[in-house]
Amino acid sequence: MTASKRAAEDDGSVPGAALKKAASSPAVPTNKTMPTDYSFIAPVPPGCLRIVSYNVNSLAAACKKGCKEYVAAEDPDVLCLQETKANQPMAFVFSKARYPHQYWHCSTAKKGYSGTAVFSKVKPLSVKYGFDAGVDGDADVEGRLISLEFDSFHLVACYVPNAGEKLVRLDRRLCWDESIRAHLAGREKTKPVVYTGDLNVAHNECDLARPDTNHRSAGFTDEERGSFSAILAGADAGSPRVDAFRHLYPAARADGYTYFGYRANCREKALGWRLDYFVVSSMLLPRVTDVIPRNQCYGASDHVPLVLHLAVEAAEAADVADETPGAADVE
Repeated sequence: MTASKRAAEDDGSVPGAALKKAASSPAVPTNKTMPTDYSFIAPVPPGCLRIVSYNVNSLAAACKKGCKEYVAAEDPDVLCLQETKANQPMAFVFSKARYPHQYWHCSTAKKGYSGTAVFSKVKPLSVKYGFDAGVDGDADVEGRLISLEFDSFHLVACYVPNAGEKLVRLDRRLCWDESIRAHLAGREKTKPVVYTGDLNVAHNECDLARPDTNHRSAGFTDEERGSFSAILAGADAGSPRVDAFRHLYPAARADGYTYFGYRANCREKALGWRLDYFVVSSMLLPRVTDVIPRNQCYGASDHVPLVLHLAVEAAEAADVADETPGAADVE
């Protein structure tokens, strides 16, 4: 290993650095409150966008437990939140000086439920709430889907419905997956896609701590796993899509988990699930430089943030540089 590569790995700027550090530690972190020191977060590698996906399990509650401090330390270019549980946009959560472009999709079906939001330093070319016109399936009345078009890719930020206790919503979940496949395929006609969020599935047995006893649990049924396989196969788009984390880290187990339930001391026992993803169109894969589960950052939510480093084209790099503090959001 060259000295330059060793230095890059030390600061987390090459794929594998975060997990190599984790592998050298005695164990995957089991803290139950957010860190007070975020010095482990390295700067964004040159020429990359940092995109974060984070299920906050109530944004108002998460902000009281360290979410805002984490976001300030991570300083993503684009922040995608799920399960905000907001009834309307929450003013002043993240300043418009830092994130001039802010988009909220709140549930109209039930108050204090579901909901997504996206905060961006880069102005998107267009924004769509819910599914594109012509996509079959349920309307998105629970605020689960926001799609943004940037210069060289589409970002589809999603909070996929859970199949529910005793799988009472499994059929609806599978219908949603069919709709999202059509939505992604429609977008891929013009540009490659980054599909991200709490996708509520552990795709492989290595994606949860106890696969043997969970084959009829929501998120790990054969039906949901098969449906996710169909999303990755991309037959509707004519080319496959890639689970970027699993592509980079095929052997990762507990160091890749992103969800630890509050019950039964799951965090302390490292009984986790990998439910949060960055799925990319195959032509975008060469631009993925790393995917990092921030497994130290637990306590503001029952999920940890997931970070994507995506190499950008010149126009997108210029868009980030041109954003000025305090710019008005005119979308």
